[in-house]
Amino acid sequence: MTPSVTWAPVSGGITAPTGFKAAGLIAGLKPSRKPDLSLLLAPEAAVCAGTFTTSVVRAACVDLCADRLQVTSGRVRAVVTNSGQANACTGDRGLADSLRITQAVADRLGFSHDQVLICSTGVIGVPIAMEPLLAAVDPLVDALAPDGGAAAAQAILTTDLVEKEIALEALLGGRRVRIGGMAKGSGMIHPNMATMLGYLSCDVAVPCDLWQDMVRRAVNRSFNSITVDGDTSTNDTFLAFAAGEPLPEDQLEALEEGLTLVAQHLARSIARDGEGATCLTEVQVEGTDLETEARQIARTICGSSLVKTAVHGRDPNWGRIVAAAGRAGVAFSADAVALWIGPHQLMSEGQPLPFDRAAASAYLSERACGRYLVDDTVQIRLSLGDGTGQGIAWGCDLSDQYVRINADYTT
Repeated sequence: MTPSVTWAPVSGGITAPTGFKAAGLIAGLKPSRKPDLSLLLAPEAAVCAGTFTTSVVRAACVDLCADRLQVTSGRVRAVVTNSGQANACTGDRGLADSLRITQAVADRLGFSHDQVLICSTGVIGVPIAMEPLLAAVDPLVDALAPDGGAAAAQAILTTDLVEKEIALEALLGGRRVRIGGMAKGSGMIHPNMATMLGYLSCDVAVPCDLWQDMVRRAVNRSFNSITVDGDTSTNDTFLAFAAGEPLPEDQLEALEEGLTLVAQHLARSIARDGEGATCLTEVQVEGTDLETEARQIARTICGSSLVKTAVHGRDPNWGRIVAAAGRAGVAFSADAVALWIGPHQLMSEGQPLPFDRAAASAYLSERACGRYLVDDTVQIRLSLGDGTGQGIAWGCDLSDQYVRINADYTT
């Protein structure tokens, strides 16, 4: 049994773990003149695991990353990210530009071309602005620094309102271990792999196959458990780097716990920053036979437009929650359902309960009276029986502002 471990927050974000460097700057890829190009550099002997969009319409950089992880058995050293142009659905030019960029970065770092990955985010159908990007490669590499995490986290954003980064630290096997992460995402969030873009760093050496398995499980419990609008991106990518000294085998469970905590923090940050959102929604489901079934139901509830609009309207219309659970594709007895919105219980053993509708509405309103409050999470809990399966998903409310943001996204 792995002893209890306390993971505590530390500063530094993606570069908090030993040996990692990052940079972010304004290359002129976006008309806003905001930071739009980043670079993450992992230590020598690093291994990288990745998960990617399941969409058949995907950017060339996604296939390039997946192929290079396969060819190198995860032995890659760097990832460059451009923001402003998704470089998806751009024909042969999409791959050619991705190859040209990674070659330029590899040459500057002294690496082979297949040790450098690329991620792109922005408007679909728009190729990368190559001239300013290539001109920025030298200053980008020169800017690499052990405290460059914050700059990199800012440079990968598009419609995000806040940077999304975290670092945690714990004592494992008698030594300090750190895990860092950064992500971007605000709209087009309903992944079956990870999310828009996410990165993780860890200063522990882990065999590549084992690392991939650990990362996949962490992703399923985090990025695969969020939704904003039901749309999966063409560019969804999550990359996790591990480099350092190995841990005793009995500490790997605790390490995976840390990976999951970092990934869940980033995932919740994305859901909370959903375009036009005023609150985060957390749905907890218990009593199913399997954890995967509980997560599937929770995610279906989070993704329901009717649930999302009810939360936005501060309407405790609990029937929408139960209806969404019933169409999630998981069998359960309706006679066993118990339901809570915050502290208010609305159903027990499949029967509705009298409740204070005004108080339940006030609970919803209190969580949405301003952005990024300490406690702005609407909690919904559903019990479906006596099974051991438990799962959590995160989402956000759906507002008219989401429509405004996306109705004129390119105009």
